[in-house]
Amino acid sequence: MYPALAVARALRDARPDLDLDYVGGVRGLERRIVGDELPYHQLVVRSLRSVGRDLHLVLDPLRLGASAPQAWALLGRLRPDAVFTTGGYLGIPLVLAARARGIPSLVWEGNVIPGRATRAVGRVATRVAVSFPPSVAAFGDKAFVSGTPIRSFAGISRPEARASFGVETGDRLLLAFGGSQAVARLTAALREALPRVLPDWQVLHIAGADGMADAQELGASLPERVRGRYRAVPFLTDRMADALVAADVVLGRAGSSTCAEVAAVGVASILVPYPHAGAHQRANAAWLGDQGAAVVIADDELRGDRLAAELEVLRDEGVRTAMASAARRLGRPDAAASIAGELLALADRHAGRAA
Repeated sequence: MYPALAVARALRDARPDLDLDYVGGVRGLERRIVGDELPYHQLVVRSLRSVGRDLHLVLDPLRLGASAPQAWALLGRLRPDAVFTTGGYLGIPLVLAARARGIPSLVWEGNVIPGRATRAVGRVATRVAVSFPPSVAAFGDKAFVSGTPIRSFAGISRPEARASFGVETGDRLLLAFGGSQAVARLTAALREALPRVLPDWQVLHIAGADGMADAQELGASLPERVRGRYRAVPFLTDRMADALVAADVVLGRAGSSTCAEVAAVGVASILVPYPHAGAHQRANAAWLGDQGAAVVIADDELRGDRLAAELEVLRDEGVRTAMASAARRLGRPDAAASIAGELLALADRHAGRAA
């Protein structure tokens, strides 16, 4: 959702008079997140595939099949000049319908190892944008490296951002978050590490709605002398960009957006890849870790003592600065504008042919 919306905003910035529509699935938060920003259309395919063995393993292929005529009819009604998808199973019926109707399409892949659905739609898409250079090989000449479309960090003052979170000059801020869901393993490691860590670090923990009870219990269990240096919140929404700019170290998973944002901001990070979903996050984290841009800890190795030891090393400003500089060299903060420019070129060529 968020990369798609970042591209939509870049398109609006380039051409305010564009007509844009958003297509989502029946599962997920798209309709609520998109809100009134774009007209919303829904296909019967779910936006995420099942991980476990359940009824959806049977129903998902049926929904996918039913979405194909839906997508065909939708594109016939909207008559777009280009289609953009951020991959996943939702992209399959859209790109196939676009190909059948002669509409150019652009697919974005955010992981080093492309997902199965993106590999499939990439074969019939007009162009493929990828976040990481190694991914180009999976799609051949139609691929280009765009980076990951992310929120804008333009105009954010680091001193002001740090002051807004109560970080004093000379202090260090650890920003801990697990992506869109609460991550129990991160909370467990923090529980073990915080008594050792808090004298040297302030900790801002984005725990998610489901993780707040555990985070509040953790805060209450801390020694009173350091309790005020740990703060847990369910979400930051509009202040997330400020938090990333304010942080000295980020602790989190290794999804494409997290990797892209720590690189764009230029901040040291400890990445703990999600161990499932085809090892995509392990490959993402390795891309940064191998170039000195992040510390990578395997999910089953994240314990309080390991976390405390890594943060002890990262107390050194020189170590953090070197890691942050390496991350910044990998950053592509203009990814949304890059993809928007390619989409506009595709749309202009199609509109010219149609005329």
